[in-house]
Amino acid sequence: MSGEREGPYTLQDDGDDRHAFWADTVADRVEERIARHRRAGTRDEDDPIVVKGGISPSGVPHLGNVNEIMRGYYVAEVLRERGHDVRQVFTADDADPLRKLPRTLADLEGNLVDLGEVDAGALGRNLGVPYTEIPDPFGCCGSYGEHFSNIIQQSADALDVPIELHSTTELYESGRLEEATRHVLANRERAREVLSAYQDKVNDDYVPFNPRCSDCGKITETVTGIDLGENTVDYRCTDMKAGDRTIEGCGHEGTATLREGKMPWRFEWPAQWQALTVDFEPFGKDHAEGSWPSGEDVARNVLAIEPPVPMVYEWFTLDGEPFSSSEGNVILVSEVLEMLEPEVLRYFFAKDPTTARDFSIERLDQLVDEFDRFEAIYFGEVEASEDERAFADRVYPLVVGKEEGELEDRRERIRLPYTFAAVLGMTDDPALREEIARREGHVPEDAPEWAIEEALARVERARTWARETGNEFDYELKRTVLPDHEFDADTERALEELADFIEAGNDAEAIQGEIYETAKRHDIDVGDFFGAGYRLFFDDEQGPKLGPFLAKVDREFVVARLRRER
Repeated sequence: MSGEREGPYTLQDDGDDRHAFWADTVADRVEERIARHRRAGTRDEDDPIVVKGGISPSGVPHLGNVNEIMRGYYVAEVLRERGHDVRQVFTADDADPLRKLPRTLADLEGNLVDLGEVDAGALGRNLGVPYTEIPDPFGCCGSYGEHFSNIIQQSADALDVPIELHSTTELYESGRLEEATRHVLANRERAREVLSAYQDKVNDDYVPFNPRCSDCGKITETVTGIDLGENTVDYRCTDMKAGDRTIEGCGHEGTATLREGKMPWRFEWPAQWQALTVDFEPFGKDHAEGSWPSGEDVARNVLAIEPPVPMVYEWFTLDGEPFSSSEGNVILVSEVLEMLEPEVLRYFFAKDPTTARDFSIERLDQLVDEFDRFEAIYFGEVEASEDERAFADRVYPLVVGKEEGELEDRRERIRLPYTFAAVLGMTDDPALREEIARREGHVPEDAPEWAIEEALARVERARTWARETGNEFDYELKRTVLPDHEFDADTERALEELADFIEAGNDAEAIQGEIYETAKRHDIDVGDFFGAGYRLFFDDEQGPKLGPFLAKVDREFVVARLRRER
């Protein structure tokens, strides 16, 4: 099935047909595909639309991997809004062989651990073996592959995304990929011809199927005979290259069925499209110039199917660095959700996928503030540009997962400013937290109980953020008891003046400057004067940047504490 080659940059190529939300643009393309197939009689009216994503569970399924889940989710939700039956499937490509040992793993509770903290031998003894045939190094799941598939499922569940998780191993073993495998092998000369345009060393002996050795369990790339009458191949277990190392084969010669092995990735990906009847799949830019062109070619000119609508998304970094399990620069969804609400994270993934951005734990407060403004724009509570309002109107119901008619009650929500919530987290007393929030005007007298509970839940998240980053809010505010202190007369007078300055209503920058000026006026060492402040508020010799901190804490308390009244 030759056909017009399709570029994967669906969003960049949308021309003048631009929506407020990128997922609407993709949904248009998917509907065009569906209509075309229905006109051709190759699709029934009641066939569901299938949105797909996938990951090889070679290491920690981290936040970066959630790109495919969330990008697919938003397109699926838009299509559901339009009245379509949609399934969102996600493949764990666990038939792949383990090619190297990961340095970092994660347990099912989301804790990152080094390889030395688990049964590393379970992995070391199984290089070259499919993930689903390797014992779980944590001992809690049926295999290494199942362990990390469970984390993928947990991530989707935590974000309330209904995925159908498919094991690629199961797709092979159940026979769902057998038709495609048999077709590729029956047309292997054509398969070689197509693949040779993308991959070197495709010679006349190349066979696009890698059996699993029945003796050692490893994947081998050496097929010595094919019997499509019996749906089997003969093989010899030979060495496999894995980067700059070699995984030794055992030399065993045997016979495997087409369900006992796997196709190479460039054939397996299109075969998944066929077996799962995929209509749309997003993928990272690494696939845009590699796997996508070959996958589209294999789909059209080997399997004779139309590839799904593609969409390239930009990767995002974590605190300015690429995600890397080997370097330990990863974070799991479960960890992120200890620091912010699920809807804030869903908002992050709703933003333009063609723009590279950074997910900064250090500056998580900025993301939360951005979400709070986005939410306020939807409810018409702040001034906004036309584009901002169009985006909020379209996307907010999807981000919070509610129908527009259900959203009116959300007007009574309370969103404590994230850094103010972090300040409240400096004290353990829930009643005191609420009292301060009310005193500062963040909690109205008639606020519904659910809104207060949600607001105060942010305090614990912000507190976790402060502890995770060790930032200026990672201190214990001595709120209820005045710490022991002994100041000379000059320091006491300086503290009184600073109290007067703060009582007058000055802002954070002004307070910070006044601390320096007050110390100079009274001929006090600046470091000693800051130390006096830290002693009064934290019973410590150090603390956060004092001016901004004092500006965030309720003024009445700050003034009274500087005057040593309570």
